[in-house]
Amino acid sequence: MSLSRRNFLGLTGVGAASFVLASPLKNLYANLAMGKSTINQKFGNLIPDPQGVIDLPKGFKYHILSSVGTEMDDGNLVPDHHDGMAAFPGADGTTILVRNHELSPVQTSQILNSDIPKYDAISPGGTTTVIVDSDRKLQKHFISLAGTNRNCGGGSTPWNSWISCEEDVATPYAPPGYTLADVLPYWGKVEAKHGYNFEVPATEEVAKPVPLVAMGRFRHEAIAVDPKTGYIYQTEDQLDSCLYRFRPHSSQNLQAGGILEALVIKDFPQIDTSTDFPIGKPYAVEWVQIEDVDPEHDTLRYEAQAKGAALFKRGEGICYGNGEMYWTCTNGGKAGVGQIFRYSLEQEQLELFIESPSSEILDYPDNLILAPFGDLIVCEDGAGEQFLVGITPEGQYYRLAKNAFNNSEFAGICFAPDGKTMFVNIYKPGMTLAIWGY
Repeated sequence: MSLSRRNFLGLTGVGAASFVLASPLKNLYANLAMGKSTINQKFGNLIPDPQGVIDLPKGFKYHILSSVGTEMDDGNLVPDHHDGMAAFPGADGTTILVRNHELSPVQTSQILNSDIPKYDAISPGGTTTVIVDSDRKLQKHFISLAGTNRNCGGGSTPWNSWISCEEDVATPYAPPGYTLADVLPYWGKVEAKHGYNFEVPATEEVAKPVPLVAMGRFRHEAIAVDPKTGYIYQTEDQLDSCLYRFRPHSSQNLQAGGILEALVIKDFPQIDTSTDFPIGKPYAVEWVQIEDVDPEHDTLRYEAQAKGAALFKRGEGICYGNGEMYWTCTNGGKAGVGQIFRYSLEQEQLELFIESPSSEILDYPDNLILAPFGDLIVCEDGAGEQFLVGITPEGQYYRLAKNAFNNSEFAGICFAPDGKTMFVNIYKPGMTLAIWGY
């Protein structure tokens, strides 16, 4: 499939990508082994942005939609630390974005509208909803989830809602066996237990801030839903994290509970996948049930590992595509700069899809999405310059965008329902951008 700048983002739906992404990305390593360049100028070189915000290939435009400090329609100011995000279809050709804000009490004292229902009155994290019209202009934005902590990643559901994930396990007290000096500085400075997922409707409604306790209490990062079964796959941001599956009793009523499980690689209990894990080799998996889904300490992964669960080094972004799940491990690999795993839902097999050999290839991959044109688009979260990196089915990678504003990470990569607009966040100072070709 050849793509010009003019038909970039012009393909619609996952179906347009399904036949493209079937081939593995092992060619990336074959190319490296043969000394071939893996840099692909798919859309051309990045052109310096005169406004100094984002460098894009020639023939691309962008528009800043919603920036930190801007007054919103509900009278609140746009919070900072724009993180995970998803796009949903709205009325009259609009796109509804639901966006996370990874904030904790030590990061801001911003006071939200007192009429908004809050899970925890002290905690400033949550989500904003941004409604964009068919001309890619801001129509409305408002707080849609309030009183949560460090809402990092999340994921969309087939029933048009956003699952916002807390990457935090703060409590209003020191857990047994700990003193406040032993733990995070804002332990004891919150009014409720944290470490949960929350569901936000992709509408003009404000969410009821009710924790989805059955999905587990741990340092959540992101989720992705298997549309066929309704099972929800979850990543955990820890150096010794696990990969979880939640089987809800009712797929559109997550408050009804369900069964939480962790991934085990058959015949390799407690295997550490971060080093010396072969690329492209499929492994059969099984799932073990977690009994204590709401532990007092941050110990859920220890129960999983005691039952044989595999270890992943900082599981972060996860996405669904073509019957498979893809997720990043930001610090995985021999070089310690990132891996991407692939799990076949039908075959129940796991493989290491790619492993970055150096930061020049892929630097700490975080959020990712399957683009309508068949490539994985990955947000880097490294220490220096930050890029959006595309990975093609042929094993080539290319740089689709560069943060020209600062060295803050990209986050929240997603596409409008019609596939013609890409949305992405610059984390700090928070801003959301719409990007398209013409």
